[in-house]
Amino acid sequence: MAWKAIGIFDSGVGGLTVLKEIIKTLPQEDTIYLGDTARVPYGSKSPETVTRYSRQITSFLVQRDIKMLVVACNTASAVSLAALKKEFPIPIVGVIEPGARRAASVTRSGKVGVIGTAGTIKSSAYAKAIKRINPEIEVVTRACPLFVPLAEEGWVDNEVARLTAQAYLQGVKEEGVDTLVLGCTHYPILKGIIAEVMGGGVTLVDSAEETAFTVAEILRGKALLRPSSEKGNHHFFVTDVPAGFIRVGNRFLGGRLGDVYQVSLDEEGKEEEPAGEEI
Repeated sequence: MAWKAIGIFDSGVGGLTVLKEIIKTLPQEDTIYLGDTARVPYGSKSPETVTRYSRQITSFLVQRDIKMLVVACNTASAVSLAALKKEFPIPIVGVIEPGARRAASVTRSGKVGVIGTAGTIKSSAYAKAIKRINPEIEVVTRACPLFVPLAEEGWVDNEVARLTAQAYLQGVKEEGVDTLVLGCTHYPILKGIIAEVMGGGVTLVDSAEETAFTVAEILRGKALLRPSSEKGNHHFFVTDVPAGFIRVGNRFLGGRLGDVYQVSLDEEGKEEEPAGEEI
């Protein structure tokens, strides 16, 4: 079992920030990543639809013999995690619980901010998770939808990003939060500008980092870690033409993706030729 890969999926490219942290924390592990680029975004879809997509993707990854699944999508974590855990016999981790646990443990004032997409904020998933850990914590939430296109465009340190961050975060800052959860997998790309706007007294909680720590903890506890002397291989699948995923993905991962295969989840096992770096 230890030699099997870690499966990771997201509705698109954002989950690569989670993959990046997993590679940093567990460089010896193989990974298989699937971005459902044909059906992105998930945030605007019904919970039933997101759960159906999540089941299809999990089946695809389980057929590739993974030892653990990471749901690197906040929307899917919010609405599909319980169903997946019930149906599939491997350890499954989402991105919400790890971030919530960290936020609850580091806040000093008992006021925690959460920023995310409209869908994630509407689901109240982070607020509920934090309050399950400590009902006394006050949670201030704010949807920041424009952060996603800014991150994908690479506009992470210019005046447009700065003004957008100020517009979104000023109210959260004025509420007096001392901890801010980056509740979307795109947001770590904007960590610098978010920290600048929030100021030095606010601790940023990166759900991608916390998820990677949780994955390591679970695999260690189940004796499923590969020897630390190994070097992991990383495989990428998408459900639409790979060109855009490769362009943005190289920026998110901070390196070269290598081959990205386009697959159809409707026709089981169908795979097309990989797209290489020239795209």
